[in-house]
Amino acid sequence: MEKTYLPPAQNDNAKWYVVDASEQRLGRLATEIARVLRGKNKPTYTPHLDTGDFVVVINAEKVRVTGKKSTQKLYRRHSGRPGGMKIETFNKLQARIPERIIEKAVKGMLPKNALGRKLFTKLSVYQGESHPHAAQKPEVLTIATVPGDS
Repeated sequence: MEKTYLPPAQNDNAKWYVVDASEQRLGRLATEIARVLRGKNKPTYTPHLDTGDFVVVINAEKVRVTGKKSTQKLYRRHSGRPGGMKIETFNKLQARIPERIIEKAVKGMLPKNALGRKLFTKLSVYQGESHPHAAQKPEVLTIATVPGDS
């Protein structure tokens, strides 16, 4: 009888990675971050388990989009009250809370269930060069996106 492979129950071997988002393309950056969070870059990947690593993103304010997305891409949120929808463009949200742009892009690429919510807690996004995770000794994860004008 064939059995499904299950990796060890504890995820003690989870690594920490730091990603510099400066001059990176948003979608390509978010795709690679989601892969690492999910654990798809490991041979022990199991779809229904958390086998991923922790990711710290720095320089969130320097992420780029191509074409007219900076003025046409919209971010919506709702307060839950009647008439409570707020809509912002990419440029306005980047000026106000640049971390939220990367968070929303990565969250949209994770599963829409309890596993996805758990994986999302392993992502930390920061504006600027500094982050409070030096004690975890994160490795630099280089993501090669296509260069070009934004």
